Amino acid sequence: MNVILLDNVENLGRIGDLVKVKPGYGRNYLLPQGKAALATPENMKAIEARRAELEKAAAEELATAKTRAGTIDGMELVVPANAGSEGKLFGSVGPVDIAEAFAAVQVEVQRSEIRMPDGPIHEVGEFAVGVHLHPEVNAEVKVRVVPEE
Repeated sequence: MNVILLDNVENLGRIGDLVKVKPGYGRNYLLPQGKAALATPENMKAIEARRAELEKAAAEELATAKTRAGTIDGMELVVPANAGSEGKLFGSVGPVDIAEAFAAVQVEVQRSEIRMPDGPIHEVGEFAVGVHLHPEVNAEVKVRVVPEE
């Protein structure tokens, strides 16, 4: 299936690129999300006419992500959790808990933007957690898990 990208898609291409994707990926993800359009001659002409507009919107989105990264990068969050005497948690601290900690300090971060490659946190301590704000913009925060009192 050939599609024209209407947005920058990570590991696929940039705005206006003509790419070949598997039919399921195109039909179930790219087209419904508005990230691509079918590669018909009419659509190709329409995309070329709108290309400057699409690139301007993408640049604004990137600038917004960079300003958000400036406020988030290097921030330290404190997450209280129910822990035993040896520092092991009863349960775990995951993206939902970290998003709630961001909300407590009036910073808007979606749960889906939080990256925890090692999985949820299961013990008390300090951990580095990534925040993926845009395909080109990442930030890192320090999460300090402390026992609840």
